[in-house]
Amino acid sequence: MRYKILTVDDSKTVRIIVRKAFRGFDCEIIEASNGAEGLTVAAKESPDLILLDVTMPVMDGVEMLSKLKATPALKGIPVIMLTAEGGRDNVLKIAKIGVRDYLVKPFKEEVLVEKARRVIDLAPLAAEGARARTIFDPADILLVEDKPAIVQQFKDGLKHTPWKIHVATTQLEATEIMAHTPPDVMAISLSLTDDFAFTLFRIARTNPKSKLMPIFALVPKVDLQQQQQAQTVGFNGVFATPLAMPEIENKIAKAMNLDTSLRYYAIEGDALVLRMAENCPPARVTEAANFLKPKLAEAAEAGRKKLIVDLNALTVLPLAVVKLLLLAVKTAGELGARVALVANAKIAADAKNSDETRSLVFHDSLENAKASLSMATENAPQLAPS
Repeated sequence: MRYKILTVDDSKTVRIIVRKAFRGFDCEIIEASNGAEGLTVAAKESPDLILLDVTMPVMDGVEMLSKLKATPALKGIPVIMLTAEGGRDNVLKIAKIGVRDYLVKPFKEEVLVEKARRVIDLAPLAAEGARARTIFDPADILLVEDKPAIVQQFKDGLKHTPWKIHVATTQLEATEIMAHTPPDVMAISLSLTDDFAFTLFRIARTNPKSKLMPIFALVPKVDLQQQQQAQTVGFNGVFATPLAMPEIENKIAKAMNLDTSLRYYAIEGDALVLRMAENCPPARVTEAANFLKPKLAEAAEAGRKKLIVDLNALTVLPLAVVKLLLLAVKTAGELGARVALVANAKIAADAKNSDETRSLVFHDSLENAKASLSMATENAPQLAPS
């Protein structure tokens, strides 16, 4: 996921420094020179993080922050304030309005990046020409946990992935694993004794090989204080116990900046195929929907203006999938692509019983859908040469 960071500062020099600090990361920097402009840009772009200067003309940072928090669509955007040394007390006072963190000018680029990483899962840019890593690529996950039941649940929940789970129950085991085979992601239980988890976190952050590694805290769902402590220290996120493994899988994939579109989309011949698996929790359907337009636009640009939505594996037709179907038909029309739908007899019957999908036509196999699209293309009217 490519994050948007909005920097609001009247100093062009500071905005250049911000842009330079994040140039090695997969994020987009957008700018505004005062609070009024910042509000307009925030409403238009919906940034994932705002870096907000305190002292600016037209509208200062405090007023902009107040207006942000008073606007329902914008109040959830995390804000890091940038202030002069003399303004530190001012920032602490307005923390009650909703500041996530603050930074005193002048600041080091690496400090700014580290504070941003506590809010969003920044990922380094892939080397030019390198293939983006996908959800089907191997990865090493280090789980630091001494409770066998949680370890087993973690392993069982990720056994369908190509990821290798390494387990450590002591600080010595964990540091040895990190020294020999630095993992891609680490999860540490905060229930370990003697502040072991926080010590291990600091060790990882001071090691150049693991400095940027995503590190998650395993915390009881009901322990809100410990969750807040993990966020304050700088963990990339929290895995709440009891574990919700589909959610954890998504967090790990996001932290590693993996391309998860391949869960759903594949190019087969001259068509883009969107295939939904048997178990489709709402979060997965939403993820597939978010990829729909960019994947179809990419396919259309390559000359593949055919979309097939395959629901053969489904046993029920949830509302989220109905919305996905309608979105697929609409998006295909907007991009000038032809669409064909595939479903088993039960799903096709369920669709006929819904007012929203009653008019949709389903094929009983992928082959028949492809044949239908090919026939429609051959019979399409041809433009006369000018």
